Amino acid sequence: MNLFSDIGTLVVSAIARLQSDGILPQDLDLGPVTVEPPRDPLHGDMATNAAMVLAKPSRMKPRDIAEALVSILAADPRVTAAEVAGPGFINLRLAPVVWQTLATAVLEQGTAYGRSDMGQGSRVNVEYVSANPTGPLHVGHTRGAVFGDALAGLLAYSGYDVTREYYINDGGGQVDVLARSVYLRYLEAHGQTVAFVDGTYPGEYLIEVGEALKSKVGDAYVDQPEEVWLQDVRSYSTDAMMDLIRADLKMLGVEMDHFFSEKSLYGTGRIEAAIADLDAKGLIYRGVLEPPKGKTPEDWEPREQTLFRSTAHGDDVDRPIKKSDGSWTYFAPDIAYHFDKVSRGFNQLIDVFGADHGGYVKRMKAAVSALSDGAVPLDIKLTQLVKLYKNGEPFKMSKRAGTFVTLRDVVEQVGPDVTRFVMLTRKNDATLDFDFAKVLEQSRENPVFYVQYANARVNSVMRKAVEAGIDVSDATLVQADLSGMTHESELAVAKKLAEWPRLIEIAARTHEPHRVAFYLYELASDLHGLWNRGNDDPGLRFLQDGDAATSQAKIALARAVSVVISAGLGILGVTPAQEMR
Repeated sequence: MNLFSDIGTLVVSAIARLQSDGILPQDLDLGPVTVEPPRDPLHGDMATNAAMVLAKPSRMKPRDIAEALVSILAADPRVTAAEVAGPGFINLRLAPVVWQTLATAVLEQGTAYGRSDMGQGSRVNVEYVSANPTGPLHVGHTRGAVFGDALAGLLAYSGYDVTREYYINDGGGQVDVLARSVYLRYLEAHGQTVAFVDGTYPGEYLIEVGEALKSKVGDAYVDQPEEVWLQDVRSYSTDAMMDLIRADLKMLGVEMDHFFSEKSLYGTGRIEAAIADLDAKGLIYRGVLEPPKGKTPEDWEPREQTLFRSTAHGDDVDRPIKKSDGSWTYFAPDIAYHFDKVSRGFNQLIDVFGADHGGYVKRMKAAVSALSDGAVPLDIKLTQLVKLYKNGEPFKMSKRAGTFVTLRDVVEQVGPDVTRFVMLTRKNDATLDFDFAKVLEQSRENPVFYVQYANARVNSVMRKAVEAGIDVSDATLVQADLSGMTHESELAVAKKLAEWPRLIEIAARTHEPHRVAFYLYELASDLHGLWNRGNDDPGLRFLQDGDAATSQAKIALARAVSVVISAGLGILGVTPAQEMR
């Protein structure tokens, strides 16, 4: 059930009637017609822009169309009032029975309420985290991991066939640095005193890796030249770091469907195949780029290079793919990786990058557009920084990693559920303040607690009902008579429940899972408001002494809230709280 979609169908039907009557022309594009909550609830329950968007193609005044539509819409039994507002907007008020039966519909559909077939099985690849395998995940990676995982959950809930993917950056020079750093810890495990020069990784997390390497190979690499041990230690270290990263992700509740190794692109002809595809399309050439304005990028050279004509697909400048010495730039394997994604038959690609990768957006979109002939869209989401605080003051933790706060540090402090929800309380492209004290306090100011407390309250009242001998199974609550639900606070909860399917479609379409977190907070607020009013008005309490039927009707509304909160938290990867301690 999607009430906004149902009323949208009513509006379209009214337009069709005006067309059949010759009042409106036949060839109208109804795509821009919307039905949504009015900006001011005092104006009604729903509003449509139909008259406004149809006025120009119909060569009519918006109010004339609006008045004609109102006369048809008002005749529907679900509509108690249809009014023209301003230049031609239409505000609708729905009959109480519409809201009274909404909780029943939620309970009938259960977890299916709000689910959408919008994706219709379309295959989507969501790539996120993709941190260099040189150490544990830090707090910035945490935000990208939560955002990407929640987005994948949202799209799956909306009918898409989603693949969660991690790109292992194990093909560059940073992995050689990792190997040298592990080798130093290996020598240290043999009792040698070592010094970590600039460019190596001094984090304590490598101590165990060095000791494990000693257990595996003994003293075989001690005091040996680099060419003897580098490749073996590189492979061993990368595997060890990926085991650590997988463990960190599991701690956060993130499980990937696929890990793709950058190293698998080298020496296999896969980079060459991707570039050949672009070359066959006339997009590869030899040339010299103009010197860039401002900061000089690392892949710019004042000499002839092999270039990708990315400007043909929306980029600002063409991009180097091969240096003058014949080696690939960093961009070349990224092209090959996305060529592999396109070749795997995905209908849509989504990359979640840190904010420091903003300069890569246009070139990657250009590459995917060229590789897929414009058939596969690429959306790149940037996640901004996370600032850590405690009681409003900047907070520095133990930093086991040596240079940064790890994902594990954060999760061990507050738990995975709190971490995940808080990371979604801001839009991905806005800086997030993470205050360890506030995210654990039990108040309305803490959105995690506020939403979880709403679900726990529903479960509490249901337990008390069972103790009082009242049947509150979903099968029974579905049969409850909600016609007595007339108070504005009760109707407000029902109206918020009605927004859930629409919210899901908007969030999935815009790739914005934070909308789910915002909605859950608002729904919880309406539930808490109704609960608190029951302290002053006994008639609003969920449990009515000696009146099982009324209690069941009121609990049916509360239970519907729990169903939606549980579904929403499930999308975000958060476990609903059954009770608060």
